[in-house]
Amino acid sequence: MHNKFKFLAFSAACCALVNAGAAFAQDEAGSEVDAKPAVTLSGNAALVSQYRFRGVSQSDEDLAVQAGLTASHESGLYVSAWGSNLAGFGSFGGSNMELDIIGGFKTEVGGVTLDGGLLWYLYPGTDGTDYAEPYASISGTVGPASLKLGAAYAPKQDAIGDDDNLYVYTDAGVGIPGAPVTLKAHIGYTTGSGSTLAGPDGDYVDWLIGADFTYKMLTLGIAYVDTDIGATAADSFYTSGTTPGRQIVDGAAIVSLTAAF
Repeated sequence: MHNKFKFLAFSAACCALVNAGAAFAQDEAGSEVDAKPAVTLSGNAALVSQYRFRGVSQSDEDLAVQAGLTASHESGLYVSAWGSNLAGFGSFGGSNMELDIIGGFKTEVGGVTLDGGLLWYLYPGTDGTDYAEPYASISGTVGPASLKLGAAYAPKQDAIGDDDNLYVYTDAGVGIPGAPVTLKAHIGYTTGSGSTLAGPDGDYVDWLIGADFTYKMLTLGIAYVDTDIGATAADSFYTSGTTPGRQIVDGAAIVSLTAAF
């Protein structure tokens, strides 16, 4: 519970930073109401019934508190920080926290958005668990649907093990006309070594289907998440807690409430 209070404080700090950034942008713009600042700040804070990463529960099927902050430059460059509490398979001691530092570049070409950069996974208070993962994606719209195809590649490094790790995925979303509802789906494929949050060793598929309900800055998400990881494999990589390994990779309904700023 102590970690959850930490994240509530972290979420409040994100909100304060975003509000301060907005005030600064207004001061810089002066009387030019239509002027757009070179750097914009955005943030979010969320409560989720459990934190699933590529189909695997990182919070031992318990509640997670998460928050993020992004600074974007008009050139397309951006930097982000995102954090969540951990438990069970995702926990490496220390503060039981995951902190992601992200730097990337996003641009639009012919109606298609290209995005790429480097994500650094940090676990404060631990040793030998941090690792880097370059990523890239392409996204756009086809009729009423938004589509995204992406990949993340973690080269061989101490936290990963004796092999590299590749994750490829696709996301789809369709808004319901006249309603603040978006239907969503995801499927991903992991292959390679994965002794940390990259997932268990070997090849497996994860998928999600659900819906988002939006009201102003709030989004309520409901989704069903599952993997094709077998019980034996799940038990082999789950090394802490009393929950059987199969439960943290088995199908589960996930509920989230996110506030965007």
